[in-house]
Amino acid sequence: MRDIPDRIRSRRSIRGMSATLLPMTREGEVDWPGFEAHVRRTLEAGLTPAVNMDTGYVARIAERDRQRVLEIAAASTGRDFVAGAFCPDRAGDAFDPDAYARAIDRVTDAGGTPVVFPSHGLGALGPHEWVEAHRGFERGCDRFIGFELGQMFVPYGRIYPHEAYEALVQIPSCIGAKHSSLSREEEWVRLEIRDRTRPDFLVLTGNDLAIDMVMYGSDYLLGLSTFCPEAFARRDAMWRDGDPRFYELNDVLQYLGTFAFRGPVPAYRHDAAMFLHLRGWAASPEPHPSCPRRPDSDLEILRQIHARLESFA
Repeated sequence: MRDIPDRIRSRRSIRGMSATLLPMTREGEVDWPGFEAHVRRTLEAGLTPAVNMDTGYVARIAERDRQRVLEIAAASTGRDFVAGAFCPDRAGDAFDPDAYARAIDRVTDAGGTPVVFPSHGLGALGPHEWVEAHRGFERGCDRFIGFELGQMFVPYGRIYPHEAYEALVQIPSCIGAKHSSLSREEEWVRLEIRDRTRPDFLVLTGNDLAIDMVMYGSDYLLGLSTFCPEAFARRDAMWRDGDPRFYELNDVLQYLGTFAFRGPVPAYRHDAAMFLHLRGWAASPEPHPSCPRRPDSDLEILRQIHARLESFA
């Protein structure tokens, strides 16, 4: 175990990106007005909307819907957003650089910054080949974000060796990488690599079970923040200003994350839908029809957490 406590970065400004839920109607259709409103409120809170991510069911919706998501994000944010560049392949498929190039082009054409979403083909590459694939991505855009995703989220996710991550950091057009291993130690290593080799590189924590990683120098791209983007922005401002209330608010948000991201982890999106519906921000409490569900008993706990968060407003 590394000696970590002396790495705490007090009063730093935190860069927050929020993986935006794609809300659904009770009939299983996309709640497009609800989505547009949530993108806007995320931006107004001070976070960068991240669309077509796992929280937005990117692997479960049709290409026409992924494109409409991009169009709404562009119109709602003035093109200030990031978006998953998703390649829909299947287990056993080879890495398809042309499919990724098209996905990246769709995001950049809409004005967003691509987040290179994992796939079966990309995840099957060895560490060196994975890095070289990302070198190829920079030929199609001047800035993109990498993405390490653990298999607790998707079966084709993968966390790469430290040497591969260090090589990724050296790719000029790669401005950062989301790290979703749910491991503090793995993320601490990535922060060490960043600080040593490229201080402006964004280590974007995706650890919804340790959202205080921002204290150590991580920024974030979290699904949890879609529940309450304004509370995350308030927490971030408290850290910047040295406000000790940061710790209490962070504790409540972490309780929400621990509850919502319990196993099976992908069912957190149902909790997110219930939470947004509870707040009057979604047409229904329903997740995508193919998403794992939570029991109805979650609603009362979410209601209590929401009331606690309201006390910080």
